[in-house]
Amino acid sequence: KHYAKIDVKKLSEKELKKIIEKEKIATNGDSWGYYITALFEHFCESKIIQPTFIIDHPIETTPLCKLHRNDPECRLIERFEPFCLGVELGNAYSELNDPIKQRELLEQQQKELNKGNEEANPLDEDFLTAIEHGMPPTGGLGLGIDRLVILLTQQSSIRDVILFPFMKPETEKKKD
Repeated sequence: KHYAKIDVKKLSEKELKKIIEKEKIATNGDSWGYYITALFEHFCESKIIQPTFIIDHPIETTPLCKLHRNDPECRLIERFEPFCLGVELGNAYSELNDPIKQRELLEQQQKELNKGNEEANPLDEDFLTAIEHGMPPTGGLGLGIDRLVILLTQQSSIRDVILFPFMKPETEKKKD
């Protein structure tokens, strides 16, 4: 609302798509959640200077996450990301432990992966079988030193600070 002057909770998927098309913003998929994520990344991310927790993400962004307990429309998940100086510093969420819902979400993600969405998760039958045997309430938290180094060194990409050479892009060797 603040940076984009858009109240996404009041807009339909069709209305969000019109804004996406008008602004020529790329998305990772065609749905309400993907549109919100793209609008946030386009209008807001770089403007978040003070330490801030971004909460209540669209379900499409994290298929391993539990549905938000206070969202009757089941469009949001229990997830947060700390931001500072325009950079995401981490990611945390309540793990989804419902095997039926997990399968449904991973099947949707596999379809997105098949369409070319590199950020989508593959279907993992072993993981689904394990959850079917029972999984207690669980949470996940990822805070990396690499992200703090990005912040402190004012780099724009994690690849600029990562220590492991196999994670860096290969450069062409000069031929004599």
